Amino acid sequence: MIAQVTAHWLALLLVLSTAQVSPQRDPRGHYAAPVPGQPLCTLQVHVTGFRNNKGTAGGVVFSSPAGWPSDRSKAVVQGGFPIANRQATEIFQVAPGRYGVVVIHDENSNMKLDRNFFGIPKEGFGFSHNPGVFWSAPSFQSAVVPVACPATQIEIRLIYK
Repeated sequence: MIAQVTAHWLALLLVLSTAQVSPQRDPRGHYAAPVPGQPLCTLQVHVTGFRNNKGTAGGVVFSSPAGWPSDRSKAVVQGGFPIANRQATEIFQVAPGRYGVVVIHDENSNMKLDRNFFGIPKEGFGFSHNPGVFWSAPSFQSAVVPVACPATQIEIRLIYK
């Protein structure tokens, strides 16, 4: 069981440790320009609960359960953001729809989610809709939030185990 949990968190780490802003993807997962005439909406993710201002916040946005939460090649957009006053605001441009968001706090900027001997994360993490987290990440459906134009704001509270 610990090996499965560790493998899951390592996959999540890979998603978030190299977070960069990516353009929209089409249904096949290829990078694509927005559909002509389709507006892009601002998804503003306010992340709270940082235990300090060290490191960076990373976020990944998914539009479907495919790849959730660890396969960033299936993400719609991703990015890294600075932390100030124990909070961060991540801003993404996405088409109107339903999305799941994953965030981490990489306290020591070593580009990975550090873990203890048992594979439990030592750094903060969180999901949109703030679902409870036990031995594995929540389902996409429990983390999904609707995004509408011109802007949608959500708050994610970090969890430290």
